Amino acid sequence: MRNDERLRGGTRAGFAALRGEFLLAGVILLLVAVLGAKTDGFLSWSNLFDLLNSYAFVGIMAAGLLTVLISGGIDISFTATATVAQYVVASILVRYGESMGAPFGWIVIFGAAAFTGLLLGAVNGLLVHSLRVSAMIVTIATLNVFYGILIFVTRGKWLYDFPKWFADGVNVWSFTQGGATYSLSLAICALIAVLAFTAFLLNRTTLGRKIYAMGGNPEAATRMGFNLLGLLLFVFCYMGFLAAIGAVVQAQVMQTVAPNSIVGRELEVLAAVVLGGASLSGGGGTLLGTMLGVALIAILQNGLTLLGVSSYWHQIVIGCVILSSVSATAWNARNGAGKGVGIDVPD
Repeated sequence: MRNDERLRGGTRAGFAALRGEFLLAGVILLLVAVLGAKTDGFLSWSNLFDLLNSYAFVGIMAAGLLTVLISGGIDISFTATATVAQYVVASILVRYGESMGAPFGWIVIFGAAAFTGLLLGAVNGLLVHSLRVSAMIVTIATLNVFYGILIFVTRGKWLYDFPKWFADGVNVWSFTQGGATYSLSLAICALIAVLAFTAFLLNRTTLGRKIYAMGGNPEAATRMGFNLLGLLLFVFCYMGFLAAIGAVVQAQVMQTVAPNSIVGRELEVLAAVVLGGASLSGGGGTLLGTMLGVALIAILQNGLTLLGVSSYWHQIVIGCVILSSVSATAWNARNGAGKGVGIDVPD
């Protein structure tokens, strides 16, 4: 009887998530149709590739934040982590970039960024575990600490004039359309790699199932013998790692680094993950839904820009979309659509 109830509950939760993703996909298709009809350049190859390159950073961050949310935590400091990692990378490029060259230079900067992200992520995880307070409070505090230290050390100095091999980036595959050449850039390749690995981690590994189980019921996970500290450190370090990877991608796209260029973009990433159906209480969320959320945010902002709407209205629209999504999620929860179940996790 108990197994039957678990199966029925899991089926209900799965259908609820699938229904939300279908609804989100429908909204995206409607927006694409409207913007394609109302603007001249929205469906052009140049605009589509610009969207992919510009929002690859958001997609990479969203994959990391989704993992933290599934575990039952939250990380608000990831933009500060990304900013610190980005400044470390930029400093290396300005001082040693010309002498390193590719591919050794790519190994060095990605390695330096990853180390920085993992270190700051571990700080977050250890503080959340040791202080026993809300992860939101801890990471808001570390956001200000990380960013404040960076501004104090750098004095707000901008870095640019990077070596040619970094400016050229990586182009894996290219094609010509309408006289213009388009290619899979570093940003797009990094996004694809991050999405593939995160999907494998969450859906095909025991570790991923443990992360879902910890977020769904921490007490049950403890009784099952899970190492909650280890899981907590992993999800926060993974968030820090992806923040650092996204920082390198953003620096390569923008070709300049400023201490205040990323901090403040938390809303975009959080909006995408929440729109994708991730539960703020843990234990729920899918990578597909999150990427649909990223696509919706990207299309909304790009469409508003093409329509000539002031950038000040962008945040208002995104805030309203988040509020609508959270309201719909709460309504579904009250009506039993999102009731979940325990998860059996093999050793």
